[in-house]
Amino acid sequence: MKTCVIIPTYNESLAISNVIREVQKHGLDIVVIDDGSTDNTVEVAIKTGAVVLRNEINQGKGASLVRGFDYALSKGYDAVITMDGDGQHSPREIAGFLKAAAGSGAGIYIGNRMGMTKGMPWLRILTNQFMSWLISLAAKQKIPDTQCGYRLIKKPVLEKVRLETSKYETESEILIKTSRLGFKIESVGIETIYSGEKSQINPFIDTLRFIKFIAKEL
Repeated sequence: MKTCVIIPTYNESLAISNVIREVQKHGLDIVVIDDGSTDNTVEVAIKTGAVVLRNEINQGKGASLVRGFDYALSKGYDAVITMDGDGQHSPREIAGFLKAAAGSGAGIYIGNRMGMTKGMPWLRILTNQFMSWLISLAAKQKIPDTQCGYRLIKKPVLEKVRLETSKYETESEILIKTSRLGFKIESVGIETIYSGEKSQINPFIDTLRFIKFIAKEL
């Protein structure tokens, strides 16, 4: 299964080189979609060996993911693995995703941190549990950790799902629309990594945007 790793970034110059080097150990192509970073993320990613697509202005994580999906389809990849560039997703888990994908016909394999929440802030745990319940309700299948961006998505899903959002709610939109197209979503247990990284989610604006999105879907 020809697979590439898609890493959306925004001002991740301190962490991105190590993430890329660790992914390279798995022999997979790496595509960094930089969302208008104001630091030297692009230069570091190119120097470390990734293909880099750059948004001149910040468009949102969802827009970066869509651009990465389009690139993967144009290059004939059978699947993509999406992961963050800040170090919260361990490249060591890639083998688990590939093994799971080779063993079943699901459309998406999503990381599940909820079985190993040590180190995860309690507020994040409660938020994840509530959001996972809500998205699972809309998707009509149980997804224990819908907020995890560490995923393997197969080509048929990328070809059929039409995404309309461009910010953080895009990751939930993918799950809901994939389910409604009849694809199964499976979970892959992964470790929780938190090292004091600052979230790029705007608590007020992004929450309102998500409420509007989920109300529409429900």
